[in-house]
Amino acid sequence: MNSTTKSKPVHIAQQHRDTMEKATESSREAFETIGAATNEAANVMKTSCSTALQGMQDYNSKVVEFTQANAKSYVEFVQRLAGVKSPSEFIEGSNEHVHHQLTTMTEQAKQLTALAQQMFLSTTEPLKTSFAKATLAPR
Repeated sequence: MNSTTKSKPVHIAQQHRDTMEKATESSREAFETIGAATNEAANVMKTSCSTALQGMQDYNSKVVEFTQANAKSYVEFVQRLAGVKSPSEFIEGSNEHVHHQLTTMTEQAKQLTALAQQMFLSTTEPLKTSFAKATLAPR
């Protein structure tokens, strides 16, 4: 056998080794990319959930605040009714209370709606941004 015959198996083995190293490197890079994307997705979800929880707490606090204000208004109304002297005074007091409560409840509903919208937007914005970033990322 001459030296060219012996070098062919060595050359083929080297090519095989090079191919395996490239495949291993590609796999390692893919796993790193997947790991980074997974960590980023977990962080985005954590942030969104924390934001949603804070938003729900703010919303619930506002509902409690409104409930207390409405209960106080009702107690004041009942106390005022206790002092009426005529049916017309009763009707007038009742109408005032109904008008006041409708105005108050309309404003409360606006505030709760705005709070819910703010919570929704602040919770979904990180998800939307992350999704847009992921779909635009090179593959």
